[in-house]
Amino acid sequence: MYEELKKILQNGRRMVFFGGAGVSTESGIPDFRSESGLYNARNRYGVAPEYLLSEECFLREPEIFFSYYKENFIPKNAKPNKAHRALAMLEEQGKLAAVITQNVDGLHQMAGSKNVLELHGSIHDNRCLSCDARYALAHLVDEKNWINGIPRCSVCGGTVKPRVVLYGEALDEDCIRRSVEAIEAADVLIIGGTSLAVWPAAGFIHNFNGDKLVLINRSVTGVDQEADLLIREPIGEVLGTCLNLK
Repeated sequence: MYEELKKILQNGRRMVFFGGAGVSTESGIPDFRSESGLYNARNRYGVAPEYLLSEECFLREPEIFFSYYKENFIPKNAKPNKAHRALAMLEEQGKLAAVITQNVDGLHQMAGSKNVLELHGSIHDNRCLSCDARYALAHLVDEKNWINGIPRCSVCGGTVKPRVVLYGEALDEDCIRRSVEAIEAADVLIIGGTSLAVWPAAGFIHNFNGDKLVLINRSVTGVDQEADLLIREPIGEVLGTCLNLK
């Protein structure tokens, strides 16, 4: 399997990567949908995690929303793993046209990837809802900027909201368009670290009409039977081995 993947990576000229939470688990960021992942917050908060990460929770109970968000979505010393680094290397070589990610952690950019399409936004982009002042992640990390459990704007005192897509919110139309266009133009589509259970993003891959569909995921997905190459191993180990990363 590894030799076949190496050949695909060598021959690909306009590859696109579509990834999810499993890409970042090897960096210590829990998989959102795993049994031991963030969804176990139900036991602590007494409500479904979908509610804790919803627009409704943010508007009705912002203190609870931000408590959960700060505890689980601000990574503590997370670093790019071999998967992130391998994809950045492929882009630098001119082989990878785009990274389309459902993650919000920014690890692809930290590894060096330039053309990253973040379908669900980014924890590194934060805006004041009152005056639209922009803040880096450091603003939310610093508790001095929090008042009564809510991060506040240093300019006007308004609420600073992370630019991540919450349940009940729509994906960015421009990001959708660019993602679909990238997939349509790809000669190789590599899907990794995602169960393809989150819609509408999971449906984008059906726009692929290229030569090779590669699926690297530890669990079963709905498109396993369509893959030209299926590998059920950790994606960091797979890509790291194929590109000889230490």
